[in-house]
Amino acid sequence: MNRLGWIFLSFVVASLACAQEKPTTGYAPVNGLKMYYEVHGKGEPLVLLHGAFMTITNNWSEWIPELAKTRQVIAVEMQGHGRTGDIARDMTSENLADDVAALLAYLNVPKADVLGYSMGGTVAMQVAVRHPENVRKVVVISSPYRRDGMTQEGRDAIKGITPELFVGSPLETEYKKLSPTPDAFPGFVKHVLDADAKGYDLDAAQLKATKAPMFFIFGDADGIRLEHVAEMFRLKGGGTHGDLGPRTSSRLAVLPQATHVTLMESMKDIVPMVNGFLNAKE
Repeated sequence: MNRLGWIFLSFVVASLACAQEKPTTGYAPVNGLKMYYEVHGKGEPLVLLHGAFMTITNNWSEWIPELAKTRQVIAVEMQGHGRTGDIARDMTSENLADDVAALLAYLNVPKADVLGYSMGGTVAMQVAVRHPENVRKVVVISSPYRRDGMTQEGRDAIKGITPELFVGSPLETEYKKLSPTPDAFPGFVKHVLDADAKGYDLDAAQLKATKAPMFFIFGDADGIRLEHVAEMFRLKGGGTHGDLGPRTSSRLAVLPQATHVTLMESMKDIVPMVNGFLNAKE
């Protein structure tokens, strides 16, 4: 093959690769929502759940290409976030978890792994509690299972959040760019805060009773009390002497010098650990 032929072949291969990387997107009619979702890659399904005020783009843009190398990544935008419009319903972790289960049914995915960050992590745990038949494994990044798991400074900071604090921020810009109601940002912020004020607490017994193994990932300065982190891991069978007896199939990682925000910048460290957990035989 001459040089021109190789150039043409390379162009064709590159074009096919780009075509394969293009996600399937859509809106699922679930529980009164038109829930936006994207499906990337092939393999065992993994659902990604973003943090509060966030979208697929500003939470997962760097993560999806890595995770989709070996998995079918299903990224969603939950009630009121991004391209999913808000509705007159409490934005509780229970309701959001039910939406995730309904989305899986809509996509004909009987069971999936679930990975959630911050608010998304609390929703992921609720999916495991409320819909255990739909969940294989769960990854929780920087999420307590009770509000008192946060430091007092963190709880006080949430109480001080107002829509005005977001003016000109990337979060407000992304909302106005993607939302079907771009002028409703102040109401959206209030809706999220009202839901947080009403609570998302799980009982320790509920978390302990979940069948799905869980991987808890935290920063050592991310605003979640380390005592609470240890409690979560113990509820899932952690804290034993693994050389002297069986080990739990759940896992714990605490990354050094990582805050609630900077933890997500450790994608290159976290993704291999997540893949190791999801690939492990129970």
